[in-house]
Amino acid sequence: MTIDIKELDSTALPSLKPFFEQLAPADLTFVKENVMDAQVLAAWAEGRTAGQRWVAVESGELLGLVTLRPQLQASSHVAEVRLVVLPSSRRRGVGTGLARHALRAALGENFRKVTVDVVARDVATVQMFERLGFRPEAVLVEHIQDHDGRFQDLLTLALHAQDVEDGAVGIGLEEELG
Repeated sequence: MTIDIKELDSTALPSLKPFFEQLAPADLTFVKENVMDAQVLAAWAEGRTAGQRWVAVESGELLGLVTLRPQLQASSHVAEVRLVVLPSSRRRGVGTGLARHALRAALGENFRKVTVDVVARDVATVQMFERLGFRPEAVLVEHIQDHDGRFQDLLTLALHAQDVEDGAVGIGLEEELG
């Protein structure tokens, strides 16, 4: 089967809530919006919120979602990536494909820096983003409280466009830089 990445639009709206219902509360932490609110999902699908969103779809099933959200004012050169993938679709390249798609968009729109927040102990996710050229930038100790009440460290990873332009990071995005 082929996994397609396409812009989130109203055709995906019926699949969004069932998709989010399959995710653990810890996964929903990184979406940073109330995805159980139908109005939030409708605003996303209709393009009425900040940022761009893409979904990974295979045979009509939504497997993952990535958001590229621009920061504001003094940080307007920075975009944040928010990524969630169904547990059953992990380790199949879905997250990598979505992240790479968002990075192409970010660099194509001349963002100078792209960040992502992850739980520091989530080694697989950290390694996936590091393979794409992200590097650790900040650790916020005991910043997240998980569903069991335990505090977890939050790791912010960053990719700087200059590193891609200089060839220090090769992630297949060079064509986006012109």
